[in-house]
Amino acid sequence: MIHLDDPARLRALDAGRMLDLVADLPRQLRAGWELAMAVPLPSGWTASAFDGVVIAGMGGSAIGASLVAALTAGECPIPVAVVRDYALPAFARGPRVLVIASSYSGETEETLEAFETARQRGCALAAVATGGRLAEWAQAWEVPLFRFEPVGQPRAALGYSFSILLGLLHRLGLIPDQQPAIDEAVALMQEDVQRMAPEVPVVQNPAKRMAGQLIGRLPVIFGAGPLAEVARRWKTQINENAKAAAVFEALPEADHNTIVGTEFPAELLPHMMALFLTAPADHPRNALRARITREIFMKKGVNTDLFVGRGSRLIAQAFSLILLGDFISVYLALAYEIDPSPVQVIAELKARLAGG
Repeated sequence: MIHLDDPARLRALDAGRMLDLVADLPRQLRAGWELAMAVPLPSGWTASAFDGVVIAGMGGSAIGASLVAALTAGECPIPVAVVRDYALPAFARGPRVLVIASSYSGETEETLEAFETARQRGCALAAVATGGRLAEWAQAWEVPLFRFEPVGQPRAALGYSFSILLGLLHRLGLIPDQQPAIDEAVALMQEDVQRMAPEVPVVQNPAKRMAGQLIGRLPVIFGAGPLAEVARRWKTQINENAKAAAVFEALPEADHNTIVGTEFPAELLPHMMALFLTAPADHPRNALRARITREIFMKKGVNTDLFVGRGSRLIAQAFSLILLGDFISVYLALAYEIDPSPVQVIAELKARLAGG
């Protein structure tokens, strides 16, 4: 393991420039919103035109959809469902259901199959991609295409995959204008990027400090309400960037099962770390649950920590936590002396699937 206060060594290990891509999140968030405002939409696409929205995506493309669904659930008057699979739900049929395919590469097989099924069922269609077959189909079928420039690995394009979808829901009249929330989130993240830069030493860098705490430990990340999807993001970023195991849990559900699983295997408990993501927007009972649940884990001998999202709006609070989690995952990878960007196991899986 390397010392995280050696910026030159960190940069040398980070051949795929994942640190720079994480720092690019604020810019992406604004650019995606602007793109969402610019793409022409069919004249009949209004709030009254649809009974439901389905967003099909996988991995780094799906997390943006899940965050949009979670963060707008209290305002959007129709259901927004996220499909991480080949098959669409039975209700996704006809022109009153809008199906949005989100695939960074435009070649995700599960998403392409769902999109083709949606067309066969006569659904309204839209696509989010950098290119590939998905972009080609959208252009051939003359449906809205939100196309952005590639930035690296799909997981590094969250700013686009989130704010494009958020902007589209606003343009449909399903949610209020989110420009103030985007502006606040960008401003806060720009501040935090400076605090978590490679040149900032461990004693002053919250992401480096937490990465150091996670070395050799299994993180279990808790979030309540919309922050459950932020916890999912922390988990998947640790998986893909640090190539490390991680688990995420949703409160209050975890208080009905997970907290009981703190007895065995006894030898594992000291190697766990329970992380609680909270925000001022949390339901008061969930805020209380996070504190009590943390105490229960501490009494069982599990290391814990708690993080509070910054900002006055839910989107800003969520994205301040997302940025922190992204930086932690990259520093954890570098502490293990690996390049965060490659995902060789996924490439091998896709090659075997192609051969099958």
